[in-house]
Amino acid sequence: MRIAAVDDDPLQLELLTHALGALGHVCQTHSTGASMLKALRRETFDLLIVDWQLPDTSGPEIIHWVREQLGPQLPILFVTHRQEEPDIVAGLACGADDFMGKPVRVAELSARVSALLRRAYPQAGNAQQELEFGRYRFLQATRELLMDGQSVALKAREYELALMLFQNQGRLLSRDHLRDSIWGHSAEVVSRSLDTHISRLRTLLDLRPASGYVINSIYGVGYRFERLPPEPASPASTA
Repeated sequence: MRIAAVDDDPLQLELLTHALGALGHVCQTHSTGASMLKALRRETFDLLIVDWQLPDTSGPEIIHWVREQLGPQLPILFVTHRQEEPDIVAGLACGADDFMGKPVRVAELSARVSALLRRAYPQAGNAQQELEFGRYRFLQATRELLMDGQSVALKAREYELALMLFQNQGRLLSRDHLRDSIWGHSAEVVSRSLDTHISRLRTLLDLRPASGYVINSIYGVGYRFERLPPEPASPASTA
């Protein structure tokens, strides 16, 4: 998963990076609210970790912006020295999903992050689960995709990309998010490689309005995979 954290303490950010990396997550760190908000305008993340007091703004102000601009789905964890009962109540009331006091205990952080991700993305947690989306069926145990009951010949990354798109229907996914999730944080993937994979999936999976699913390119940001509502039947067909 791709996580963004904001804190004005570089040692705290280093701790978060190592702890989340040990869980297999990518952590992008920011030392100011302005830096995080800039990233949120052009990138996407699976979870946010927010400190309360920052040099240029406050954690609650960041969370208000996130909820107004990005909606209620993105899980947010407060990690702060402020941990009196009124602070916890205020932090949760402003839109955070969980609250954790400093100093950070790594085992507790890992447990809270994992719990938030399980609740927000329940389908991502079971690698043996079969997932069905209309005419498409993902057999995760064998990493196979069936379309109308027939196996589709997909390369490993094409399968991973298709699964990620289907599991995030309606959600804008930035290019960096897709790159980190499919190719890994250290991989240098040129834009045309991602575009080529998207183009192949459109063809191989017949992703067009007539089949009910489309991949929309969002200029300068990334892609949004969407399921279209069924077209209403014409009067002649219902007569």
